[in-house]
Amino acid sequence: MRKIIIIAVIFLALLFGGAFGYMILENTGFWMGMYLTVITVFTVGYGDIVPIHPSGRVFTVFLVISSVSFVMYTFSKITETMIEGELRGLYKRRKMNKQISRLRDHYIVCGFGRIGKEICKILQEHHRPFLVIEKDEEESKSLDELQYMRLEGDAADDDVLQSAGIDRAKGLVSVVASDADNLYITLTARGLNPSLYIMARSSGGPGVQTKLKRAGASKVISPYSIGARRMAHLIVRPTVSDFIDLTMRAGELDLMMEELKVSAASHLNGKNLIESEIRKKYDVIVVAIKRQDGVMLFNPRSETVIMAGDILIVLGANEHILGLGREM
Repeated sequence: MRKIIIIAVIFLALLFGGAFGYMILENTGFWMGMYLTVITVFTVGYGDIVPIHPSGRVFTVFLVISSVSFVMYTFSKITETMIEGELRGLYKRRKMNKQISRLRDHYIVCGFGRIGKEICKILQEHHRPFLVIEKDEEESKSLDELQYMRLEGDAADDDVLQSAGIDRAKGLVSVVASDADNLYITLTARGLNPSLYIMARSSGGPGVQTKLKRAGASKVISPYSIGARRMAHLIVRPTVSDFIDLTMRAGELDLMMEELKVSAASHLNGKNLIESEIRKKYDVIVVAIKRQDGVMLFNPRSETVIMAGDILIVLGANEHILGLGREM
C-alpha cells in the first residue's frame, strides 16, 4: 500500500507539475498544459502541438526523462511485487510440504469451522502434532496467520489425504459441515489406512451415527447431543461439572487430567501403585487404569500392578504430570 501511494503521488506530481510548467513557459491554459503533459508522459507525441519557446523545449526534455524513468520504476515495482509474491508463496508451500513429510503419529483435522478451530487450539495447547485440510480460501488464510500446518483441498480426495501423510497418521478428525461429506471422508480414510483412529462429527440425525460407524469411524460425536448433556449436567450437578472443566483445562489452577501409556522399558512396569510411589514422588493421583484388553479399572487399589501397555489416567498439576510422563 505504501508503494502504491508513493507511485500515485509521483504520477500526480508529474501531471500537475507538467501542466503548470507549460502554463508558465508556453503561456497555455491549464487543460492545454495538461494535454501536452499527458501526451509527453505517455510518449504519444501527436505532433499537433509542440513547445515553441526554448525554455518550453528544455522543460519537455526533462519531463520526458522524468516520465520515462517513472514508468520504468513503476513497471519494475509491479514486476518485483508479482515475482516476490510468487516466490514467497512457492517457498511457503515447499517449506510446508517438507514439514508435512516429516510428520509421524500426527492428527489430520478435516475442516476448520467452529469445531475444527477449537480442536486445533486444544491440540496446540497439548503439543500434539497435527495438520488441517481445508478447501475454503478464507479459512486457509486464517490458518496461515495461526501458523498451523495445512493443505488446501478436498479431504475426501485420495491424493490430498495421502499428501497429508495418512499412512503415518495417528488419527483423523472429520468435522466438516455436512454428514454426507463426513461420511465420504471417513470411507476414504478407512480405505487408505485400515488401522487409523477416525473420529467423525454427526448432526445427530436418525441413522447418521450408524452409517458413519459402518463407513469406518472409530468414534462418532454429535456436538448437539454433547452440548445438551453438558447443559443438563450444569443444572443437575454444577459442582461436578466445574471440577471436570478444571481438570480438562491446562490453564486454570494448573490442574489437569491426562493419560499416560506405560512402556515396556518403564521402571513402573511390574510394580504396584504403592511400590511405584507415583503419589509420593510426583504428587499425582491415578484415577483409573485402562488395560490393553480395554478393561477400565476405576479408583484402582494400592496393590494393583502396573503393566506395560497400560494407560494411566492421572490427575495433578501440569508440571508434575510432565515429570511422570518422562518416566513412562
